[in-house]
Parts: sequence; structure tokens; C-alpha cells
Amino acid sequence: MTTEGEGRGLHTHVLDTLGLAITAGEYPQGSVVRTDEVAQRFDVSRTVVREVVRVLESMHLVESRRRVGVTVRPTEEWNVYDPRVIRWRLAGSDRPRQLRSLTVLRSAVEPVAAGLAARHATPEQCAALTEQALGMVATSRGRRLEEYLVHDIAFHRVVLNASGNEMFARLGDVVAEVLTGRTHHQVMFDDPDPAAVTLHVQVAEAVREGDAVRAEELTREIAVGALEELDVLAP
Repeated sequence: MTTEGEGRGLHTHVLDTLGLAITAGEYPQGSVVRTDEVAQRFDVSRTVVREVVRVLESMHLVESRRRVGVTVRPTEEWNVYDPRVIRWRLAGSDRPRQLRSLTVLRSAVEPVAAGLAARHATPEQCAALTEQALGMVATSRGRRLEEYLVHDIAFHRVVLNASGNEMFARLGDVVAEVLTGRTHHQVMFDDPDPAAVTLHVQVAEAVREGDAVRAEELTREIAVGALEELDVLAP
């Protein structure tokens, strides 16, 4: 008898496998995903397959049509902001282009968010930003990239939340997936760029001091540096 935990595990496995295949182009636009074949391939029930299809539909990767079945939608219709879609695309052969696209998005949003954070951050958010920046410093040497990643993600979440703009705040998961994908797919040096680490500390200081212009300029420097890293590591 399958337990609830095992059922969730099967669901996640089938979802991740199909999501990766679709975003990698193994199922081209307009192709049909045969649910009976999926159930047989993964040895799962039709209920599990239906649940997976519903999730893929919510991401606009596929659509179900009577007498046709489950078909793959055009890339332009995908919910490219869904963290799982980002994760799958970063795991595929299109990683360099996807990383660049997302990093350009960050460069457009995060400097403005940092400037707003300098105007609106609460004392608690300022303290959290400083804490995470110091955590980045502490883990920036000795190939501790996974530990560094935790502080890096938290830092950027605080900036987006402290902006006071709910649209920016919702991009926290997107930025987290970019930073995670960059680390897990070796699009990072063995240790973070010391200049970038220092810039994060300075951003925290600028936000704490309420210097919006400086916070925005420093964050833009971080974004430029991230794009330059891609030129070297993921051309």
C-alpha cells in the first residue's frame, strides 16, 4: 500500500521528469503527452498523472483538450516566472540564455528595489540585511558555496520585501531560483568575487543610512558584475 508520503514523492518525481522534458524541448510545441503512457512508464496511477497534468496546466506548459489529449503549449505562453519552470529550464541545455535573461531582469528590478528599501525598510529589515551581508562575508572563502547561497538568497529577499512594493516582493522566489541554479550548475567561481561580497555589505549600510541613491548605484554594480561573470562562465 502506498503511503501519503510515497504518493507525494511519486507525484514530484513524475512532475519534475515531465517538466524537465517539456522545457528541454523533448516534447515540442503542439505534441501530445499520452497520459496512459506516462502512467505505464512511471508505474503510477492515472490519478497521479491527472494531478501532474493539472500542475503543468497551471504553469501553462500544457493544455487538455477533448478528443486531442494533453498538448504542449508554445513557449511564449509558459508561466516563465514560476520557480519550478525556472528550475527546469536552468537544468537544461538552454541554461546560458535563461541565466542571462533572468540576470537582466534582476538588473532592472533589484537596483530600484534597493533604492526603495533605503526609504522604507524597517529597523528589523535593516538588521536582517546587515546580518545576511555579514553571513556572506563569513562564508565567502573556503569553497562554502552552499552556505554562502543561503545568506545570498536571504539578503536579496530582504531587499525585495523591504522595498515596500508587493510586485517586487513576489520576485523573491524567482531570484532564489536564479542564485540556486547558478550555484548548483557551476556557473560560479570556487569562491564568490570579493568585490561583489563587499558591495552587498555596502548596500546594507546604504539601506540602513537611508541613502537611496547609493543603495541603487551599488546594487546596479552587483548586477553588472553578475552579467560579467556570465560572460566568462556561461557565454
